[in-house]
Amino acid sequence: MNDVLTRPITASQARKIDLKIKERSGIPVLLLMENAGSGVADEVVKKIRPRDRVAVFCGKGNNGADGFVVARHLIARGIKTEVFLAVKKNVIKDEPGLNLKALLSAGCAVKEVDSFNLASVAGNIKGFGLIVDALLGTGLKGEVAFNYAALIGIINSSRAFKVSVDIPSGLCADTGRILGACVKADMTVTFLAKKKGMLKNCGPHYCGKIIVKGLGVPLKLLK
Repeated sequence: MNDVLTRPITASQARKIDLKIKERSGIPVLLLMENAGSGVADEVVKKIRPRDRVAVFCGKGNNGADGFVVARHLIARGIKTEVFLAVKKNVIKDEPGLNLKALLSAGCAVKEVDSFNLASVAGNIKGFGLIVDALLGTGLKGEVAFNYAALIGIINSSRAFKVSVDIPSGLCADTGRILGACVKADMTVTFLAKKKGMLKNCGPHYCGKIIVKGLGVPLKLLK
C-alpha cells in the first residue's frame, strides 16, 4: 500500500504526521475523519453476523468523531446501530461536533451515559453483537478518567466482538502500558501505521488483530 508506513510510530510522531498532512495536502480534517471512519466501517461489516446490532462508544475528541462516522456508515448500510456517548452532546465542538450533527441527522440513537443510567446501559449492552470502541485515542495522557473507565468496564463485560478505533481506549500508544483501564479488543483498526505501544507490554494482548488503514494520503506526505 502507498498510504501506510511499515514501521511503528509513537504518539508524537503520529501528531507530527497529522500536521504534515494538514500543511502539505490541503485535505480538510473532516475528510480525513470520513476516510478513517469509512475504513473502520468496512472492517466492521466483515465481522457482523446476520441481525447483529452494533453499539458504538464515543468520546468527545477526534477518536469519538471517527466513531460518529463509523456509526453513520453502518446505518447507511442498513445495520442497526446505536451510539453511547461519554459526555453531553453540547460539549462536542468543531469537527467532532459536525460529525455528531451529521450522525443525528441520519436518525441514529445517541445516548448520553452518566452515573444515573450507567447500570441500565450495562444491562442493555448484552443485546449487541458487536461493539466499536471510539472513546480515547493515541493522545491520552495520564490515567483514564472515571466516566471513561466505567464505560471501558461495560465494554469489557460484553461477550460481543470488539473493534477499537486507532488504539484500544486506555492503552498508552508509546509504552503499551494500561493507563488505569483499557478496552480488550478483538481487533484494532489503526491509521497510517501501527503505534509502538501496540507491539509491546500489554499491547498485543489488548489490541487483538491489528489492521492498518490509509487515509487516502500519498506516502511521501507521511515521511
